[in-house]
Amino acid sequence: MMQANDPALKSFIPTPPESHFPIQNLPFGVFSNAANPAPRVGVAIGDQIVDLAALAEAGLLNVSPEIFRQASLNPFIALGRATWRSTRAAISELLRDDNLQLRDNQALRAKVFVAQDQANLHLPLEIPGYTDFYSSKEHATNVGSMFRDPANALLPNWLHIPIGYNGRASSVVVSGTPVQRPNGQLKLPDADAPVFGACRKLDFELETGFIIGQPNALGEPIDIANAEQHIFGMVLLNDWSARDLQQWEYVPLGPFNSKSFATSISPWVVTMDALEPFRVASPAQQPEPLPYLQQSGKNGYDITLEVSLKPGASAAAQTICRTNFKAMYWTMVQQLTHHTVSGCNTRIGDLMGSGTISGSTPDAFGSLLELTWNGKNPLTLADGSQRSFIQDGDEVGMTGWCQGDGYRVGFGVVNGKVLPARG
Repeated sequence: MMQANDPALKSFIPTPPESHFPIQNLPFGVFSNAANPAPRVGVAIGDQIVDLAALAEAGLLNVSPEIFRQASLNPFIALGRATWRSTRAAISELLRDDNLQLRDNQALRAKVFVAQDQANLHLPLEIPGYTDFYSSKEHATNVGSMFRDPANALLPNWLHIPIGYNGRASSVVVSGTPVQRPNGQLKLPDADAPVFGACRKLDFELETGFIIGQPNALGEPIDIANAEQHIFGMVLLNDWSARDLQQWEYVPLGPFNSKSFATSISPWVVTMDALEPFRVASPAQQPEPLPYLQQSGKNGYDITLEVSLKPGASAAAQTICRTNFKAMYWTMVQQLTHHTVSGCNTRIGDLMGSGTISGSTPDAFGSLLELTWNGKNPLTLADGSQRSFIQDGDEVGMTGWCQGDGYRVGFGVVNGKVLPARG
């Protein structure tokens, strides 16, 4: 076990058991504050942010301060896996409750720590490319049952390859960024021709995303035995979806405008090292995948996930979905291996979405499309209002965490409020 993952570790920064950011986590992000408006790299601990540039300036990290005076994590990630690991270990050591070096240096603490509620959190990465997969068997079965044949819900290829499509990296936004309802073409069920207008079936998709930390060259596939070495960490991801636009446009080439208008991610990137204690076996795969996709060991992760909806007229958010990432049929190492088997190159900061994460029970469905069965069974919320799909003014929130013994390794939240369509 890595020392930084020791469940017995305690920090001098208070972290109650329900905190997502104990000393066992230390996720990386980009922040600014009023005293220093320049975006820079930090690490979350409890309700504080550690300014890594300030820590490096004090000579306490073996990384140049300039690496951390950047508006993205990409330069730090480019230093490689050994540096990710050694930097996290050094920060963990400095934050221990029995380490006096930072704990008892009040002048340095004033430079290094920034309260999270006094900081602005930015998109943590420059994202060269974004791919979204379709890897939950439960979700794919629900969608296939809804729109095709319940007896043959999965398409013939689904059990053989991790299905995915290339999305728009340009419209990935950080948590808290408002999302504008998209306009586009939609064809009403009783109409002979499409019309142009605002999306009427706006939805969320509960996902996670992983971040490429080590690229591969064009023409050089990533072997499944080495795939996890290429992954820096994970974020929460809301793949906003315009279901009516999607239904009209997706044949024959898949989603386009129905997905490209916004994708929200959480501001903190949780490293794979921090998630290591929460590995679990992924679901059995039948039929057995082709040899290049056959994996060994435990490649799933026990991550509890929740979605909340706050109606525009309400002050309170209500949890409407609870599920777990460990149910995903296709794993991240399989997704990355298949993505590159053709020789496709990846780049540092590339974002790979998991696809909607749905469980086997109705309360574990990761989209309103499933929760309301395409609007046939609207949700009744605590304030008495009903939702088949998202209305203007609604705010969708997602959170997730791994539960340790008396602590959590969490992702924080990804939130987005829906604004009316333009025009």
